[in-house]
Amino acid sequence: MIRHRAAYVAFDRFPSSKGSAVHIAQMADELFTRFGGGLLAAIGGGGLPRYQREGDREIARFEAEIPNLIDRTEAFSGWVAGHLEPHLASLEVCHVRDPWGALPAVTAPGRRHRVVYEVNGLPSIEMRHTWPLTAPSTLAKIRELERFCLERSDAVVVPSNVIAEAVGRIGVPDAKITLVPNGAEVTARPARPADAPGRYIVYVGALQPWQGLDVLLRAFTRLADLPDLRLVICSSVAERRAKPLRRLAERLGVDGRIDWRFTLPHHEVAAWLANAEVSVAPLTGCARNLDQGCAPLKVLESMAAGTPVVASDLPAVRELMTDGEHGRLVPADRPAPLARAIRILLEYPDQARAMGERAQRRIADGLTWPHSRERLAGVYRTIAPTIGVDGVLAEAEGCDREVPPAAPGADLAAGAVGLDAAGRLGAADPEPGRA
Repeated sequence: MIRHRAAYVAFDRFPSSKGSAVHIAQMADELFTRFGGGLLAAIGGGGLPRYQREGDREIARFEAEIPNLIDRTEAFSGWVAGHLEPHLASLEVCHVRDPWGALPAVTAPGRRHRVVYEVNGLPSIEMRHTWPLTAPSTLAKIRELERFCLERSDAVVVPSNVIAEAVGRIGVPDAKITLVPNGAEVTARPARPADAPGRYIVYVGALQPWQGLDVLLRAFTRLADLPDLRLVICSSVAERRAKPLRRLAERLGVDGRIDWRFTLPHHEVAAWLANAEVSVAPLTGCARNLDQGCAPLKVLESMAAGTPVVASDLPAVRELMTDGEHGRLVPADRPAPLARAIRILLEYPDQARAMGERAQRRIADGLTWPHSRERLAGVYRTIAPTIGVDGVLAEAEGCDREVPPAAPGADLAAGAVGLDAAGRLGAADPEPGRA
């Protein structure tokens, strides 16, 4: 077995159709490339194997089906501790995405490794929306857990300035925080999907309330005078989770003008994005999006495709695009301005096309995944000086690449894979939803 120098831990299912899968793929690949392989510990289920290995990369998947979220997170933390234990003598960097994975990393016995805490969201804020019945006392305890883990991490990585500010309010000093934006790839335009309607606008992502699909459906009723226009919704989650929105569409009388696509592979989503007239990101103005922030991949990938975007005018979105230059920004939670902005882009296709081209250049000039990965590599170089200039890790003394069996009681769902044909490691979470 391999004694790893790097580990990436995520309380997310991996792989999946979720947008975070693309993010995890890129970040984990950068980590493993820099350290000559590594262990990825993630959530399993959904028919995924408990263990995979390809060369010097392994994936271990946590499979315990525990209905209560808090109980599940505690079990995951214990499982992660068991999977890290065989590697503690050789481990140099452990990259985590949440407090459940961070806790065993920062409290490992005799810890010598560095911990990079990547904050894409704060459960103490997000759980108010995903699990609204969570007791305030539970949220307070999670907040303290976040603070505990962030204080003991060696570096904190965030995808947006809004999230950086949220982390700063917890007490993390600015010097410890590095902005590593999400990225996208500018590629040749993919072929139009065979079943694409003649004219359509598109939404890509998950269906949680903060995504604003209800606002988009209400806005779409105001475009009823365009009978040939359809709304394509590429949902990153299963069809059963669309039932409330489909019922709303029926009540609004727009269900016959909507085409639903569920859990498509990333390359198929890219084709729907690239051939749409407009991409819509109607994020709501809730605390989850304002206080915590977000870094919507749907906006970046639309821009990379050269498709003009109509998005909510939120601080995190303004970091990515400028109103009137790369698309249109509209007040959140208001169907009428959203419909009006979509209509204007449809009625002035030349201006819309120019916005899409400028958006694509914006991505190419500084928001591609290679740009993001180089920033992340800089973090690794700072905290782990054994990495060579070209990403080659110096051999650690006494590391013979042998590894003992997993700790007693550890649920060895370990696994290893390399990149897929698209150059990614894909990912998802226990409650899948595209970012």
